[in-house]
Amino acid sequence: MRLTFWSLVKGVVFLWLLWIPRFEGQFTNPQTMPARALDATLQDYAYRAFVHPRTGIPYDGVPPANLNGIEISAMRLRSGSLYHRGVETFREFRIPVGLREQPYVERLILVYQNLGNWSSTYYSLPGYAHLTPVLGLLAYNGSDLTAVDLPELDLWASEKAMTIKFEEVSPVPAGLVAKCAWFDLHGQVNFTDVVNENVCLTTEQGHFTIVVESAAAPEQEPPATVEGHPEAPSKKDKDSWVWGIVGSVCGGVALLVLLALMIVLVWKYKKRKKMRELERAADAGEALRMTRVGSILRAPYALPTRTMPQFEINLGA
Repeated sequence: MRLTFWSLVKGVVFLWLLWIPRFEGQFTNPQTMPARALDATLQDYAYRAFVHPRTGIPYDGVPPANLNGIEISAMRLRSGSLYHRGVETFREFRIPVGLREQPYVERLILVYQNLGNWSSTYYSLPGYAHLTPVLGLLAYNGSDLTAVDLPELDLWASEKAMTIKFEEVSPVPAGLVAKCAWFDLHGQVNFTDVVNENVCLTTEQGHFTIVVESAAAPEQEPPATVEGHPEAPSKKDKDSWVWGIVGSVCGGVALLVLLALMIVLVWKYKKRKKMRELERAADAGEALRMTRVGSILRAPYALPTRTMPQFEINLGA
C-alpha cells in the first residue's frame, strides 16, 4: 500500500505542475504575447542592418513587408562608454550618463522601434486614444550580430532619467489631459505626466506613447492583417482567457482536495491494520519460552509470577 500511496502522490503532483504554467500564463496581458513576438521579429531585422558596423553609429533596418509602416534602427555601443558618456541623441531618445544593464555585457545593441499605424494594434488601451505613435527602446547583447530570439537585457538609468521627445503629437481635445504611457516588458502599463507638451521621462526600457483619456474615444482602425502575422486578441479570446483563469483555479483546488482525501484514507487504513494486529496478538496469547533440559532436550517453561504465594499458619491451640 505504501508504494501505491506514493505513486498516487507523485501523480497528483505531476498533474498540479501541469496546471501551474497555464495558471500563470492566464494573468499575462492579452496584448503581451503578440507584442513580444513583434519585438523578436524586429530585433532580427534590426541586426541585419549591421553590414560593416561602427560603434555609436545608428543603422536603419528594413522590417518585413507585412509590417509596412514600422521603423527600426539599431546602435552598437560599449557598455563602459554608454555608462560614462551616454548617448546625446538616438532618434527621439536622449540617454544620459549612468545607464546600466544586467547581466553585464562588453557590447550591447539598442534597438529603436516606431510602430506607426500599428501602435493601437499591439498597444491598445481601452478608454484611451493615442496622440503619438508607440516608440520602443530595447537593449540586447551585441557580441553576436547574427543571433535571433535574444532575450532583452535589463536596462535602467541609475543617475538621470532618459527623455523621449515625440515629434508627432496630435492636439489634445478640450477639457482632457494628456498622459505618458509606458508599457514594460511584462505587459504592465504605467502613466506619468507629460513634460513640455511632448516629452516623457523614463528610467527603464520599454514602449512609450502619449495618450488621452476618453471613455468615448473611437477605436482606431487597425491595419489589415497579413497572413502569418499575429493579430490582436478579440473579445472572444479575452472571454476565453477569463474562463481559463476560473478553470485553472478550480482544477488546482480539486487536486488539493483529492490529495487531502488520499492522505486521510491512507491514515485510516494504517490505523485499522494496526488494530487488527493487536487483536490477533491478544487472541493468540503469550507464547511460552523454551529452555534446555540436559544437553539435547528443549522444553517450554513459564515465567515465575510476580507475587509469591502466602501461606497461612494457624497458631491457635
